[in-house]
Amino acid sequence: MVTYPTIEDVNSASRYMICYWNRFLPSPGTSALKKSYEEFGVVLEQEVVIMKRICERFKELGGFTPEISKQIGWK
Repeated sequence: MVTYPTIEDVNSASRYMICYWNRFLPSPGTSALKKSYEEFGVVLEQEVVIMKRICERFKELGGFTPEISKQIGWK
């Protein structure tokens, strides 16, 4: 499973990496499903912020191109 980057990583990532995360990152909170309710809430909040920023950058950078989509592929 792909792990969430830091917000700093997202802010400096290439278009390719933003597209990769957009395609393969699990839904926010998925990594904490087996943790306590409190831990889940913390992880969920952090990952929601990161995913929102990924989506903003995805839009800013123009999203997928056919070339990027082919390079990234599907798992």
